Amino acid sequence: MICEYGSGLKVEYSGSLSITKEDQIDVFIKEGSIPGFYKSELDTAVRHNSCEELWEVGRKITDRIGYDAHID
Repeated sequence: MICEYGSGLKVEYSGSLSITKEDQIDVFIKEGSIPGFYKSELDTAVRHNSCEELWEVGRKITDRIGYDAHID
């Protein structure tokens, strides 16, 4: 699922998670490295086909790990 927002934020989740916004945010978490709690929320957002829910999980993750992180 890919969601793009008017602010330039892009959240992509298809097992792995990518959150980008120009040169302000660059987060990538490989499938299998996403903590279970967040994975559950991401899967729920996909089931609901909800970009709002996907954005909310992306915000929680960037608040926790920062705006520039690559986790393999």
